[in-house]
Amino acid sequence: MAVLVPSSINRNHEVWMRVALEEADAASVSGEIPIGAIVVAGDRMIGRGHNRSIGLSDPTGHAEVMALRDAGARIGNYRLPEAIMYVTLEPCPMCAGALLHARVGTLVFGTRDLEVGAAGSAMNLLESPLANHRCRVLAGILESDCRSRLKQFFAQRRL
Repeated sequence: MAVLVPSSINRNHEVWMRVALEEADAASVSGEIPIGAIVVAGDRMIGRGHNRSIGLSDPTGHAEVMALRDAGARIGNYRLPEAIMYVTLEPCPMCAGALLHARVGTLVFGTRDLEVGAAGSAMNLLESPLANHRCRVLAGILESDCRSRLKQFFAQRRL
């Protein structure tokens, strides 16, 4: 199950989540659902991405997949066991599978996806005993900022 981190411990996570929020804003400007993701190894960002499914006409163009592709291209390896992924919305099953395949060590997400979230909300693929890899999960980092972008985006779409 995802762990909620007390605010006194998560200052560094908040700094990186703000970068993921910048990616979410870039998605929104492009007319995409505002979800952003970054991959951090040590103290540096090695990958970044935002939703691009519409622009690329690609159902796999989710923020997490785009960030993993960027990280893999930058370091020359798709395996990222020491990496932390920051994403504004809990990953879907496809993205959770990509995180497991990349062997990402930790996932930090902002807000839950109660419909299809695969990191503990609708299902928990990242900590499944059936998988050959586990991914540590931290939830609720800048949750209100992450959730408000999604709410605002969908409210504007309904006008």
